Amino acid sequence: MSHHSQVREPAALPLIRTLLGVFIAIAAIAYASDLFSRVGMSIFTEQYLAVILGISLALVFLKPQASLLRRSVDSLIGALGLVASLYLAVEYPDLVERQLDMPLSALVISGILFVLVLEGLRRVVGLSLVLVVLGFLVFALVGHNLSGPLQTREVELDRLMVYVGLDTNGMLGLTLSVAATIVIGFVLFGQLLLRSGGADFFNDLALSLMGHSRGGSGKIATIASALFGSISGVVVSNIVATGVVTIRMMKQGGFKPHTAAAIETVASTGGQIMPPVMGAVAFLMAEFLQISYAQVVLAALVPAILYYAALYIQVDLEAAKEDIKRIDPALIPPKRQVFSQGWVFVIPFAAVIGALFFFNSRPETAALWGALGALVVGVARGYKGKRMSLRDIRDSLAETGHSIVDIIMIGAAAGFIIGILNITGLGFGLTYFLVELGQGNLFLLLLISAGVCIVLGMGMPTVGVYMLLAVLVAPSLVQVGVEPIAAHLFIFYMGMMSMITPPIAIGAFFAASIAKASPMKTAFTAMRLGWTAYIVPFLFVSSPALLLIGDGIDIAVAVVSALIGVWAVSVGVVGFLGHKRSPGVRIAFVLVGILFLIPDLGGMNLIPMARIAGFIILAMLIALGITGKRRLAIAAK
Repeated sequence: MSHHSQVREPAALPLIRTLLGVFIAIAAIAYASDLFSRVGMSIFTEQYLAVILGISLALVFLKPQASLLRRSVDSLIGALGLVASLYLAVEYPDLVERQLDMPLSALVISGILFVLVLEGLRRVVGLSLVLVVLGFLVFALVGHNLSGPLQTREVELDRLMVYVGLDTNGMLGLTLSVAATIVIGFVLFGQLLLRSGGADFFNDLALSLMGHSRGGSGKIATIASALFGSISGVVVSNIVATGVVTIRMMKQGGFKPHTAAAIETVASTGGQIMPPVMGAVAFLMAEFLQISYAQVVLAALVPAILYYAALYIQVDLEAAKEDIKRIDPALIPPKRQVFSQGWVFVIPFAAVIGALFFFNSRPETAALWGALGALVVGVARGYKGKRMSLRDIRDSLAETGHSIVDIIMIGAAAGFIIGILNITGLGFGLTYFLVELGQGNLFLLLLISAGVCIVLGMGMPTVGVYMLLAVLVAPSLVQVGVEPIAAHLFIFYMGMMSMITPPIAIGAFFAASIAKASPMKTAFTAMRLGWTAYIVPFLFVSSPALLLIGDGIDIAVAVVSALIGVWAVSVGVVGFLGHKRSPGVRIAFVLVGILFLIPDLGGMNLIPMARIAGFIILAMLIALGITGKRRLAIAAK
């Protein structure tokens, strides 16, 4: 009997997980389409969030385990999380009304969910973020004994637990809300687009546009990963989805394995900072800053262009330097054929943009329109004659639910931190402390903040990185006068760089495993290729013109100067322009780039002088290059 039950249980588990994943997606669709109010049901957003949290907890714990005992224990824990969350959902109106009276049921439910969310968090992203949350909890309980800027208000543990569990500034607050509404919507959009043939279309589009140029395989990877990564919202899944095709293509084209892996890593990571979707962070940033989505997209546009310009230039020069051949023309689909078969994929994106800009829909509703567009395109037409089946639709819904679990755990945990910062007053103290640590020096504060962002962002999904850093680091930058949008983009960029920065360069390591390359070599090559993401955030904090803020002429000059600077530094980094360049010339190109990129520090107005010097040195370098090329040609004869 026991033998049969052991056999049946794992067989039932995938079905249960599929049903739970599908339920998350359907619940999100119902919420985004206002289905509850349309059928006469009035529910609090917090009740919906509690249900999504409960199902996510069940999914975290209901995973295949080697032993029956471990499987049984995990099933019980998952069931406890689901029951506790559903109780919170049903009783929420009554519990929140009696919150100040501290009912025992509120304390018990808050305590259970606090522990289970942290254990779920440990399972999906590791111990680091759990220790951060526990560190804040301990600090909240003892911080009142300190003196100085980090002194907190005294709060009892039971009061703290009820507050973070029930209050809209806690677990059921902004971060979980955005994860359970906006992010789910765009994950569903991405899943349906993927299965409708959109990913194949993006690859073919990149192939037809770039296949004929030198290093075409690297440029194809850059464009395809940028297009797909903007929607996917998870760097690692983007690397896996596109990398299995692009990395092999680059290796066959002549790129070294670690270079191919690094190009894919940088391109996929950049997809997260690429408007208009930015891995769904654009909408979260608009919520945090209380500004329009359009403002976020416009501000993020130039930094993203500079990022991809640097990557594209380096790939092109690397291909010329290593004499990497063009792709076999027989493998390149004609542009006309690609467009005629795939033009319909404009429809889902047009639906999203139209809903956001013309109908002023909520982001989650716009994502729903995009998902519907992808569904219609996939079922009615597909790509290259391959249409979506009912199984594809089911898998899209299930995978949406499964993909969102990590972000739900992080959103709930970030809610704990926000709750603790609010009830203890630590939020203000932490901002003051970071500002004091920077000693009034903006550059020093930015350096400290960048280090904190890279460390805290390691190994987390894009939205999770941003949610955590927007709470912990951005306020200190705004406090010293940094433009709020610049502060939030700064912490977002630096958090994303954790994906390619050793020692936990998780994006680079995944790409290296696909390419069968050295992980650390891949990570350091990725840092070289993605150098702009470490530098440009410092530039746009000092020069908001790069965020399209200010006078039109100033913006044009800043953008053109930055593009010249990015080109010059890229030439210096690769060491090739027409022919291989000596170390001295490479350093000179980097110096020119710095002169074009240098911001106006302290209002000294050194920019015009720097630009003039840059033009003079650049003219000399180009003249020397032309002379050197002639000498090489004569020597070759």
